[in-house]
Parts: sequence; C-alpha cells; structure tokens
Amino acid sequence: MDKKISRLRRAAKTRVRIGRQEAVRLTVHRTNHHIYAQVIDANGGKVLASASTLEKEMRGAHPKGGGKEAAAAVGKRIAEKAKAAGVTEVAFDRAGFSYHGRVKALAEAAREGGLKF
Repeated sequence: MDKKISRLRRAAKTRVRIGRQEAVRLTVHRTNHHIYAQVIDANGGKVLASASTLEKEMRGAHPKGGGKEAAAAVGKRIAEKAKAAGVTEVAFDRAGFSYHGRVKALAEAAREGGLKF
C-alpha cells in the first residue's frame, strides 16, 4: 500500500469513531505548502469555522505558510473562530496525519486558545 492510501484508511477509522461519539470535530489537512483547519458540526453537514494559511491575514504574517509557526497561528485562529461560533469542545480529527510537527503545533495552539479535546 502506498502512503496516501494508508493515511486515508487511518482517517476513515477515526471518522467512524468520532461519528459514533456524535461530537463536533476539528479537522486538519496539510499539504507541503499550507495547513487548513475546519470545525464541522456533529452531523458532518456544516462547517462552523475554518482557518488556513491561505487567508489574507495569515498570508501577510506567514508568506511561506508551511512552518510550525504558521500552523500554531492557524490553531489560535481556529480556536477564536470556534469560540465565536459557540463551540468549546471538539474531537480532534488529524485525518490520518502523524501527530507531530505542524499537526501537533496546530493542536496545541488550539488548546491554548480555549478548545477542549
């Protein structure tokens, strides 16, 4: 199996487990150049908040967009937006990515921003 298929299988298992919990989830997606985060409602049908390194404010502060500092900034921003939408508790969906590096930086910054998971 190649790397992408393995990651997608891990992601599917996680989404099934989170679906059983019926929890609002914080999803993360990363590429080589950018990182994205979304808060999705328990039914999976509506995005409540989103943040990424492609946003205008983030591009000015982090023009490259791919480092840990940029991921931490996205984590703080998604926490602010989620709290504004009335969400304080989420399930963390790392989409099969390893919990280290940029994904870990985003998660820790979101926790510092006030999200509980």
